Amino acid sequence: MIFQRAIRREFTQSAAGVFIALFAILLTTQLIRLLGDAAEGSIAPEAVAALLGFSALNYIPTLLALAAFIAILLALSRNYRDSEMVVWFSCGVSLTAWVRPVLVFIMPLVLAITVLSLFVSPWALSKSAEYRGNLETRRDAGQVTPGAFQESSSGERVIFVEGVSEDERFVRNVFVSSMQNQRLGVTMAATGHQEFAENGDRFIVLQNGRRYEMQPGSPEFRIMEYARYAVRVETKEARGIEKTPRNTPTLDLIGNDSRAYQAELLWRISMPVSAIILALLAIPLSFVNPRAGRSANFLLALLGYLVYNNMMTVGQAWVASGRISFVAGLLGIHLFMFCLLPLLFFRRIAVLSFARFFR
Repeated sequence: MIFQRAIRREFTQSAAGVFIALFAILLTTQLIRLLGDAAEGSIAPEAVAALLGFSALNYIPTLLALAAFIAILLALSRNYRDSEMVVWFSCGVSLTAWVRPVLVFIMPLVLAITVLSLFVSPWALSKSAEYRGNLETRRDAGQVTPGAFQESSSGERVIFVEGVSEDERFVRNVFVSSMQNQRLGVTMAATGHQEFAENGDRFIVLQNGRRYEMQPGSPEFRIMEYARYAVRVETKEARGIEKTPRNTPTLDLIGNDSRAYQAELLWRISMPVSAIILALLAIPLSFVNPRAGRSANFLLALLGYLVYNNMMTVGQAWVASGRISFVAGLLGIHLFMFCLLPLLFFRRIAVLSFARFFR
């Protein structure tokens, strides 16, 4: 019991510290990227905090798996360096005895990774896309700066207003240039405002103005004078959020035969499975010779993590391209890494090495 409690406490403390450090790095890099987009005008400054939160939720499963892997490596490597592992071995605690405390430590994290990967991450990506769409809809809704030309997100409309009323409900001296059906339309109005239909469609309503329509390269044009002119504006919100495999709910992925959707399902299922296998791999990979360098095992463990992660990425790409089936991509990668566990444990437990055995 002393052995179990001591190692689980050390695992928890190391994992908390590693996760906080990785999470801070993630937030910093994502914040820099979002601030750059805001400076370029791609997103509104007030949207940075919300998009940062959605992005963080998407990456938390990967951070949890990596933090658990590093925490186990740090804890067991410290036991080797401080010769505590020798004491445990002399007390009859073999290397395989570390499997149980590692599994007890990793299972709550695996449950959290499963929920985050299968349900929370797709929801966060969907909400992020919806939030970006709402921001672009607000920008297209006529929230223009007086005295400046503003282009719609679709690039088909340019709006200029000279001034805004005190209650901000109307704009004065409106100029709208649009291209529809290969015809250029220039609309001018004394005033303008927005209206929403009962079905949710949004209209720009211009009053007391004139419209010119012409076809580029042709001398013919048409002039219309009007008292009220309403234009229905097509927005992303009206068309709905663009559905991609990444923001599709997991239950919808299960019943979809598309290769891209199966590849996304493969990645989501692989996240909790890889967390368990990585935690077990950390036990033999944490070996440190106190008389040798202390970083060799970390380099080997990092290489193993990168190889495993790249294998999952390649497997997802192969499933999406149809080179392998979903079952082959799921079982092939994880079974290969799982089969390495007995070999690595035997290498640390066996008294005689292979080379000496065959002499």
